[in-house]
Amino acid sequence: MTVTAPSERRAPSIEVRRAADRFETTAGWLDSRHSFSFGRHHDPANTGHGLLLVSNDDVVRAGTGFDTHPHRDMEIVTWVLAGELEHRDSERNRGVIYPGLAQRMSAGRGIWHSEKNPSPTDDVRFVQMWVLPDTESVDPGYEQLDVNAELDRGGLVPIASGRGHDAAISIHQAGAVLLGGRLSPHEVVALPDDRHVHVFVPVGSVELEGAGTLATGDAARLTAAGDLALTAGDEGAEVLVWATA
Repeated sequence: MTVTAPSERRAPSIEVRRAADRFETTAGWLDSRHSFSFGRHHDPANTGHGLLLVSNDDVVRAGTGFDTHPHRDMEIVTWVLAGELEHRDSERNRGVIYPGLAQRMSAGRGIWHSEKNPSPTDDVRFVQMWVLPDTESVDPGYEQLDVNAELDRGGLVPIASGRGHDAAISIHQAGAVLLGGRLSPHEVVALPDDRHVHVFVPVGSVELEGAGTLATGDAARLTAAGDLALTAGDEGAEVLVWATA
């Protein structure tokens, strides 16, 4: 367990948030479920966990998407679960994101972008996550990286990192790393021992040591909880884990 100075010490805790309790935004073209306050949904007691401020589980209908809009001073990581998502931004970056392709956009001093579902027939489902940068007003940037080969080896894989992981997209936040896993049935992994850990289960189910079952769409917020075990259920699971100092 992480040892902190007396003024920083926090009691270990695990808070489970069920899928049905998340904020929801629906429109004809969008179904979005928010883990934290977002847009018109505001709860002053639910504005993030550690450095993670946004974790939206989005389904965008075929041929629709988010029109061009601005961001500033935010590290935005997008992870596609099914389908494809096309990104375009004011820095002339363009990419089509698919399952296993990690994408990061650094908003920095300001950027405009759009996110569209290019398919004429199929929905796209993705999780978009925002973390605070450790440096403001950097040059806007974009990066994508296919990590399917790493995921296929099992375990938890660095997807986005400010800590210098080689096989991960980089973010401007030295205190944060996003790990992902496509866990086979009953596979056991150890969660990182950071001050704040956020576990999200977009697909399947897991058993979290000390907390019980997390089903599809459930999340757990760990504070100074140590390196707990996470065990995939009978059908396996896909998990996204943010660890922030």
